Amino acid sequence: MSFAISSYDKPDEIYSALDALVSRPPVPLKKEALERYLDFYETGCPVSKATVTEAKRYIPGGVQHNLAFNYPFPLVIDRAEGAYLHDADGHRYIDFLQAGGPTILGSNDPVVRDQVIDVLRRVGPSTGLFHEFELKLAKEICSHMPAVEMFRMLGSGTEAVMAAIRVARLATGKKRVIKVGGAYHGWSDQLVYSLKIPKTGRFEAHGIPGSAQRLTDEVAPNDLGSLERRLAANRLRGGTACVLIEPVGPESGTRPVAFDYNKGVRALCDKYGALLVFDEVVTAFRVGLEGAQGYFGVRPDLTTFGKIVAGGYPSAGGLGGRKDLILMMAAGLESGKKRAYVGGTMAANPLSSAAGYFTIKEIEKRDACAVAGRAGDRLTAGLKKMIADRGLPFVAYNQGSICHLETVGAMFIKMDYLKIVRVLKEIKIRKKMMETYGAAYAAEGIVTLAGSRMYTSGADDDAVIDDALARFGRVFDNVDVEAMRNGAAE
Repeated sequence: MSFAISSYDKPDEIYSALDALVSRPPVPLKKEALERYLDFYETGCPVSKATVTEAKRYIPGGVQHNLAFNYPFPLVIDRAEGAYLHDADGHRYIDFLQAGGPTILGSNDPVVRDQVIDVLRRVGPSTGLFHEFELKLAKEICSHMPAVEMFRMLGSGTEAVMAAIRVARLATGKKRVIKVGGAYHGWSDQLVYSLKIPKTGRFEAHGIPGSAQRLTDEVAPNDLGSLERRLAANRLRGGTACVLIEPVGPESGTRPVAFDYNKGVRALCDKYGALLVFDEVVTAFRVGLEGAQGYFGVRPDLTTFGKIVAGGYPSAGGLGGRKDLILMMAAGLESGKKRAYVGGTMAANPLSSAAGYFTIKEIEKRDACAVAGRAGDRLTAGLKKMIADRGLPFVAYNQGSICHLETVGAMFIKMDYLKIVRVLKEIKIRKKMMETYGAAYAAEGIVTLAGSRMYTSGADDDAVIDDALARFGRVFDNVDVEAMRNGAAE
């Protein structure tokens, strides 16, 4: 079995480099270069600008997607194919967003698309009744994922996590849920807590009553001691229903964990009677056909799915795991039965189920996870070399096809509530500068996730990666080295 991750970096070395990055002032782009990049949007993207300006009259903020890069305004995409996106103004971009991770084969893969179109012609997008691809997809997932004995499809990764918590509470009779600080597990009330940055608590929980999060606990990233202390304390508070982790680390590996961390979490869950939930919304069928659980050799009790599980098509979500647990979500119109109630009119629709099934089949046929992983390795190695050659304080690392490029370290500012005003100001400054780097990448023809994360795909051959590195190089050549030196001197 091949995996996307060819070697596993030591997180201590990455954290050391990130600490060094945030210990100094962020390094800006040269003023004249930034002006030139922003002019690309102002004069070169009139259709995108006009469309988004009009959208602001009807759509809050003028954009629907949290992953959309909004500085100075979102690009309006007209066409997607393989490694590339094309905007409404005729510009082509190397697509390292890949819809936020779902399109491991490349954007708008023609083989999957043709199969989905055939299903749409025959049955349409939804009937509310059973369709053969519901079974085909479930069997395919169970055949690959070591810890998945049964699978129920849902509408999104957020729904999958909500269902996992509901099942865990029903199965264990316990109520508390432990997550890792900085991790993202969707936008349900109970988990909009310490998002992106550890120890931020309810910072993003606007419109959410505190009572919704009173049973949510946070532990430090990559810290088994922190987890055991919380599990032990929870024994006096009714116990822990489940521990919820991203197996490559919080925020899709932005905060990486040690290779043996997941095994340690498994052992602690067994010791304290909590279920282990792997959030594989990003890693399932990206790290490998066996997911991150196969790579790390750990069997969680429950596994949440999203993104690739529907091949980039809508209604991408699901929960799999031990048979006795998944049976608690059995569907039907029975009432009074003790079960974890889940639903969704569009869940497991023919379109999404077929897209997921044919995507997984194509991943297997093309060894797409390994191909995308090699592209991620090539991209990251090239970025590291350019960073070193230019003496820049930036940090590049990857987990196979999940690639990270930290230029300002906005998410790595440590929370200090005694200096909260200063901390928030620092985060704001670094976030703004991160946006300028993302805008520069796009002006050079590269679309990223917020200027700091990239997903490579099976469509990224050596020529695509080498072209991307040349474009990143042009941005790096426009870093204000003089400002960097002055900042370092201060």
